[in-house]
Amino acid sequence: MALTRPRPRYGDPALALSDDQIETVVDLLCRGSHAAREDLTRGMSEPQISRIVRKSMRRVKQSLSIDEVEVQGEHELDNMRTSDPRVLGRIDITLQFRHQFGDEDAYVAVECKRVEAGNNRLNIRYVGEGMSRFESGQYSSGHEWGFLLAYVIALPASDVVDDIDTCVSRIYSHKAMLKAAKSHPLSLAILKSELKQGDHHVIKLMHVFVDMCSAAAEVGH
Repeated sequence: MALTRPRPRYGDPALALSDDQIETVVDLLCRGSHAAREDLTRGMSEPQISRIVRKSMRRVKQSLSIDEVEVQGEHELDNMRTSDPRVLGRIDITLQFRHQFGDEDAYVAVECKRVEAGNNRLNIRYVGEGMSRFESGQYSSGHEWGFLLAYVIALPASDVVDDIDTCVSRIYSHKAMLKAAKSHPLSLAILKSELKQGDHHVIKLMHVFVDMCSAAAEVGH
């Protein structure tokens, strides 16, 4: 007997975030990334860096006595709509707020990417292998917000953003380009954008750029 195809969950409260919750995510990402810098070593891959950042976020959360959110491990996405056993993707960092507990499809997704001034290849990957996963619905299908954490390993960050915006405008449109959002003292830039996800939904993306330049000499490209 075939299973009924689930209806899209656009507008589901479990997939939404309040302004305070958005600020909490940004704060944990910035503080966690800053604290992780001292633990980075030569040759670390992007996933290895993200695991250290995730552990640092948990320590920060505990030190601040934040109990309404959980910082979780790498999140595997299974194809629950068919009998296909393949894993559709692994989200680098996920969080769950109290109103999302108990619902495996309700989470805050954070995709992590290295970016670098003058490195067009890395900066294009940020769009083609980062933003695109939210646009396609591979990550955060029907969610109100998705997050990208950009490890800046060579300044200036403005050059990185220019590269990303050039790619975004070419692939999507000028309307999808990154715009200024509320800043954070431990970030290089906080930006936001919107992408159409499917035919009836727009997902908002928060882009958090953090300084990993001091570790760039030790971290392999």
